[in-house]
Amino acid sequence: MLRESEHSLKARAFQVLERVGIKASQRVLDFGCGSGTYTIPAAKIVGNRGKVYALDKDEGVLDDLMRTADSAGLTNIERMDTAGGTQIALASGSVDAVLLFDVFHDYYFSSLDERQELLAEIYRILKSHGLLSVYPKHMETEAKDEIESADFSLESERPATLIHEGKNLERGQILNFKKKLRQRAITDPASKNP
Repeated sequence: MLRESEHSLKARAFQVLERVGIKASQRVLDFGCGSGTYTIPAAKIVGNRGKVYALDKDEGVLDDLMRTADSAGLTNIERMDTAGGTQIALASGSVDAVLLFDVFHDYYFSSLDERQELLAEIYRILKSHGLLSVYPKHMETEAKDEIESADFSLESERPATLIHEGKNLERGQILNFKKKLRQRAITDPASKNP
């Protein structure tokens, strides 16, 4: 692992988010945001017309994140406390992008069923052309197949140097997925039997 200055880390977080496709005016969920390594730069990128939902189960890191946001004058971050489950308290089709950086693995979601429930929730809240960006640390080989089996298609796989635990740099792959649009069953009223 490499170490960089705080200023350099902030610049790297911006670069990572811009490469994955975070843009102005978007609504972004940073799932398992921790202290806000990517939340704060995402909020700056999306600007006042966008919003970043900062979801985590650690009250203390969310407190720190909100103090940092306040001191930076950022009013577009919404805190989302969770007990650590798979439910996401956002409306269906309301989010442009979801960041799953170093949280999609069996430490946080110990079974395939839990990870599939999480992916179903992400599918539900994402807009029709929404982005799911994943840094699959600890599950590099299984993550792609699990996510694709949940009606997402891999759009790109990019090597990147990411910030881990707010201070260390690690080389890894970022996987970007789009929702596969599900076909609705269309019934022909003329074909119904009385």
